[in-house]
Amino acid sequence: MDDYVKDALQEWKEELQGQKKDIDEEYEKVKTELQLYSYKFGITKQVLQSTINEEMIKNIKATYQEPFEEKYNELKAQLKKLEDKRNVYNMFVEKIEQANPAK
Repeated sequence: MDDYVKDALQEWKEELQGQKKDIDEEYEKVKTELQLYSYKFGITKQVLQSTINEEMIKNIKATYQEPFEEKYNELKAQLKKLEDKRNVYNMFVEKIEQANPAK
């Protein structure tokens, strides 16, 4: 393999690794936010189980539980998409390394 091809593959690999780094950073932010909403939803669920007043239960569900659950599910879906992106970029890097083992 000539140097031009090796250098071009190395450059492409570095570009992909930079994009993957951005995805990894976003993944960690979403993961942290997902954890927060998991706690919020869990705490709200526990409070609801300990509450007897039906009016308060309806209010808590509308104000907290439903929005927290919705946000949790959104974040979970977003995390899955980011995982898929990470896997694709990892495959790119692996394939480039296989094609260009010298660097």
